[in-house]
Amino acid sequence: MVANLNPQWIVGFVDGEGCFYVGVLKNDTLRFGYQIQPEFTVVQHKRDIKLLYALKDYFGCGSVGINHGDRYHWRVKNLKNFIEVIIPFFEKHKLLGKRAIEFERFRDICLLMDKGLHLTPEGFETIKEKAKNVRVKNLD
Repeated sequence: MVANLNPQWIVGFVDGEGCFYVGVLKNDTLRFGYQIQPEFTVVQHKRDIKLLYALKDYFGCGSVGINHGDRYHWRVKNLKNFIEVIIPFFEKHKLLGKRAIEFERFRDICLLMDKGLHLTPEGFETIKEKAKNVRVKNLD
């Protein structure tokens, strides 16, 4: 199995391999016709699936599954897990570069959702707009 992970290794790994994303998914059964879905994902080739399980065990949340072809993911989609586990970890152990910017944007959306603002028309629109800019295209 994988040796015990430490926070510095995790930060470096997520800087290179992690993805903070907020999806806005069409869902006519919901009040505003869309679902806002924050997601944190790390994808690896199947030969490194043990790393994904080690991350899942370290954080105590998320799931490991097939991503695409011979790629697997560790994915966290639960707001409570973001608020209680993922966000506090990366606030204490800082990411660098563009991943730090993406984390800050992602965190801000999760905190707004935790306050229930996604359930109001104004808050929903604010979060929907912010979701478009979570990913950093280029630092230039």
